Amino acid sequence: MRARHLLPKGLLGSTGGNPAVEMALVLPVFLALIYGVIEFGRVLWTLSTLHYAVEEAARCASINTTTCGTSTQIKAYAAARASTIGVATSVFTPTTVACGHKVAASYVFPFAVSGFMPYTITLTAQSCFPS
Repeated sequence: MRARHLLPKGLLGSTGGNPAVEMALVLPVFLALIYGVIEFGRVLWTLSTLHYAVEEAARCASINTTTCGTSTQIKAYAAARASTIGVATSVFTPTTVACGHKVAASYVFPFAVSGFMPYTITLTAQSCFPS
């Protein structure tokens, strides 16, 4: 007697649960991939915004001393340029160096789902504009 005959006749040919099993196997990988692409795009967008803010702030410090005459004004100007990502003025560090007015930024990127990405990424940008 074969073991195949011990099971109900319709159970061996049943394929009704296959899509559910396939979805359970593929969905977590697919969602992780989609989340990774979205987060990578957010990182690039944030980095681009930081670069824009430090470039504009360094230029303002060199050209427009009325608006960007002090360190506090330069930081506020840079933070206003990066308002789409909502950074504080403490992220920016203006200095005067040999190349002119230099503005640097260091920003800890907040991931959307911190449990999925338990580590942090610190994004940095700097720009120097001649006086």
